[in-house]
Amino acid sequence: MSATTPVIRLSGVHKTYAQDGVEVHALRGIDLTVAAGEFVAIMGASGSGKSTLMHILGCLDVPGQGDYWLNGQAVRRLDSDALAAIRNREIGFVFQNFNLLARTSAVDNVEMPLVYAGVDKAERQRRARAELERMGLGERLAHHPSQLSGGQQQRVALARALVTRPALLLADEPTGNLDSATSREILALFAELNQRDGLTIVLITHEPDIAAHAGRQLHMHDGRLEH
Repeated sequence: MSATTPVIRLSGVHKTYAQDGVEVHALRGIDLTVAAGEFVAIMGASGSGKSTLMHILGCLDVPGQGDYWLNGQAVRRLDSDALAAIRNREIGFVFQNFNLLARTSAVDNVEMPLVYAGVDKAERQRRARAELERMGLGERLAHHPSQLSGGQQQRVALARALVTRPALLLADEPTGNLDSATSREILALFAELNQRDGLTIVLITHEPDIAAHAGRQLHMHDGRLEH
């Protein structure tokens, strides 16, 4: 991949669903380029198409029409196994509900993507511990999610997202279940990862004050992206 290859490039992306016998046009010709090291927020009301766009960006779905290149790789025609592999290798996910395994320790939660990637146990543990320490959770390695605050759980989720050293961090309403003070802490972490480490971040949100932390804000409306 050359230094000028964008992390994300969408060209003419459409997505249509059949719902109760009616065609729903979720995405209507999306063009988007996100350069390496950008921090972009995508805003939109419920039904605007931002969730569908997030699923395509995260290789959880593919365009009906148009093309998507992630780190220079065309993903539209990849099969489910190839999509799973590119998700694990190239994308870190952070969700509103944290999506941690309840009966599993923080360090084991963070190791999980490396298990799927076939990394040996010693290296998995080393990298998971290092990410949790970077998140300020070095004293919480053995704690289960129920023993952690919401902010700590989101830090575990962020450590899990970063442990594979992805090209892209995709955050879907990551502060939705956090109070305002904890939200600011998590967003400050995002800014640090972007500015210090050059991590490319796409943040999905419906809140303008959250989107304001990004370097670029885009708006979804009726399946179209307003630049």
